[in-house]
Amino acid sequence: MLLTRIQTAVSLIYPSQCMGCGGLVGSDFGLCGSCWAEMHFISGTVCEGCGAPLPGEADGFRLECDSCLRHPRPWSQGRSALLYEGRGRKLVLALKHGDRTEIAHMASGWLERAVQPMLAENPLICPVPLHWTRLLKRKYNQSALLAEAVAARIGLEHCPDLLRRFRRTPALEGKTRDQRFQHLGAAIATHPGREGRIKGRTVLIVDDVMTSGATLSACTDACLQAGAAEVRVAVLARVTQA
Repeated sequence: MLLTRIQTAVSLIYPSQCMGCGGLVGSDFGLCGSCWAEMHFISGTVCEGCGAPLPGEADGFRLECDSCLRHPRPWSQGRSALLYEGRGRKLVLALKHGDRTEIAHMASGWLERAVQPMLAENPLICPVPLHWTRLLKRKYNQSALLAEAVAARIGLEHCPDLLRRFRRTPALEGKTRDQRFQHLGAAIATHPGREGRIKGRTVLIVDDVMTSGATLSACTDACLQAGAAEVRVAVLARVTQA
């Protein structure tokens, strides 16, 4: 009873705010109606390679988008929670560059729903890594926050340092697909002290945004080279124009 009264008093002094625009909402870590209307969640028929939405209905065969057909992915399955546009894009950018780490808690719920078809074999969850210099500047790895939160929600094993980015690459925003793959080449590898956890396992790699797939491809190659049986990927948002 006392705790309820305290919580009520706190809510009156500090009412819950929309994670998108700062307006008042009914509960913590939520969105107001206007921001929710600007979100583009992915549902229905999707590409098995990257999770992009597809027209029509599933027919029992593997379906892939044009991008995945043109550029076969080294991973086996991929899912995305939302499209990288509208309010979703603003939230991803706020999480990535705006010190809005609390967004990861809300977004992990969206990712949890997206990854449900990829949980067979209880995959080991890990994030896409940041180079230490970028991590020092940004203070956190947004992909690591998402991976940790998703693993906690689902109750699966999580290894935050399974992968390492041992060579710094330039910012990939604005780069062409070929430039992205060229820069990422051999920049990512498995942590030498974690190879025992990956051999023969299914790995689920988590990232915030997929554009060309170059970063996820480099991570997947590193996992397979270290002995992973299979690699799947999950991203918060998918850029469909890649």
